Amino acid sequence: MSEGTPIQATEATGPEPLHPRPPDPPPAGRKPLSNLTRRALTAAVLVPAVLYVIVLGGLVYLAVVVVFVLLMLREFYQMIEAKGAEPLEGAGYAAGAALPVVAYVGNEYHATILMTAVLLGVMVAQLRKAEIKDALASISGTFFGVFYAGWLFSHAVVLRNFDNVVRAKWGGFAPVDLHPEVGIFLVIYCATCVVLSDAGAYFAGRAYGKRKLAPRISPGKTLEGAIGGVLTGALGGVAAKGLFDLFWPELSAVFGFGTAALLGLLISTVGIVGDLVESLLKRDADQKDAGQLLPGMGGVLDRLDSSLLGIPVMYYAMLALVYAQEFRP
Repeated sequence: MSEGTPIQATEATGPEPLHPRPPDPPPAGRKPLSNLTRRALTAAVLVPAVLYVIVLGGLVYLAVVVVFVLLMLREFYQMIEAKGAEPLEGAGYAAGAALPVVAYVGNEYHATILMTAVLLGVMVAQLRKAEIKDALASISGTFFGVFYAGWLFSHAVVLRNFDNVVRAKWGGFAPVDLHPEVGIFLVIYCATCVVLSDAGAYFAGRAYGKRKLAPRISPGKTLEGAIGGVLTGALGGVAAKGLFDLFWPELSAVFGFGTAALLGLLISTVGIVGDLVESLLKRDADQKDAGQLLPGMGGVLDRLDSSLLGIPVMYYAMLALVYAQEFRP
């Protein structure tokens, strides 16, 4: 081999080492919908369906009320169970479903008889249970659930059939001439006050809320929010009256704009109380929501808590107006 000739490599040096590329970044996923957006989407589905059922009335309306009562009862009994008690669910469901039916075919007297029978039946059923340590909580919780979800919400039936109620009480001598379908207006009016009061309280609280309304019960609620809710609820009632005057005036002729504003203030106020009552029950059960059935809204009880007081108040306020007409000179 001559000097200066390059020496050829005789050993394989092996393949070049691999340098893998870093993994591609995961595709940007969709941002989760905000609670307000989910609530708006749920409302967009529920509101037209509920309005249709209210206008339709009859047995379909009754069936929907019964379903809502049963769903609320289930959520309420789950809160009781979270406290360690054992409600008599079968008796509670049967009584809760029966109350709207009694309201549909009977009157307040029949409902009173049913509530009395429910209390007696629950006490007798408790006597047959092997465990007696939770007797007080079981009896009280079962009966209160029937009253809270069943009896209160059964007023949605008599309010929808308000003309029948008045004719049953006064016969052909009713002090006011009501349209047979006046209940459509009354239920929609009440629902408008409650829903807009809830929305107004939410937005007014976020914008102006400083002073806590009931910090031990619901720390997020403020006095400013409550005031905003009452005002928007009253405005909603006036707006509902105005819209019916434009498109269905024979139904909304039952009272004027002044009464619409006053009733709106009243219903919105008791609606806020109803919301606080349910918040109290959830806080005692250490639950944020009563259920998860309605996206953005929680459970059925979370959505109807204000109506549980608002609807009965609307019904008895309307009876008071009719009585006032009877004794007007």
